[in-house]
Amino acid sequence: MMNWLVLHSGPGEPAYNMALDEALLEFIGDIGQPVLRFYEWTEPCATFGYSQKIADIESTTILRPLIRRCTGGGLVPHDGDWTYSLTFPPGHEWTSSSATQSYRHTHALLQKAFTAMGVKTELADCCQRPKPGECFEGFELHDLLYHSKKIAGAAQRRNRFGLLIQGSVQPLGDWPLQDWLNALTGDCPKLEEPPGTRAEELTTTKYTLDSHNRKR
Repeated sequence: MMNWLVLHSGPGEPAYNMALDEALLEFIGDIGQPVLRFYEWTEPCATFGYSQKIADIESTTILRPLIRRCTGGGLVPHDGDWTYSLTFPPGHEWTSSSATQSYRHTHALLQKAFTAMGVKTELADCCQRPKPGECFEGFELHDLLYHSKKIAGAAQRRNRFGLLIQGSVQPLGDWPLQDWLNALTGDCPKLEEPPGTRAEELTTTKYTLDSHNRKR
């Protein structure tokens, strides 16, 4: 991670949070280095995978608003979770790896941070199928588990711009968030100029619109 950049973007509106991740993906080639972003939410909400059906998601959670991600996966509640994204430019080894490999790399990275905090976790070596659309009921191969309960999942998108991984940690204990952040980032420098203008554009033209969130 010596060549990675870190972005602590703080609390954001649900649509803007998803828009900024997509904007980072669009501009990661210009940035030229991987970006690890941490963010929070101005209100409880839920996000769901690009291919999910809105009717299934609406019946699964009472959280609102519901925002369709540009990545895959199922329903993720954002009501006290630790949310992050990883963005890699074209040609980076993570971008060139398989989806399974990058998924495992991601959770191994989180596991190392938890170990530094004294929290013992493990990577799932098999699957326990969740209910349709629900990310944190059951677990998939390489999900991060704590006492056999899934605490971290992620979704990915690869395109000509690079690789975007969006992830969430659902803490089960009284774990110090700042210690976890410090263990992850180390001495990584900050991303000084995130693509905020493009994120604002995507917020208003995509992520706040029913034409996107209710498209299927």
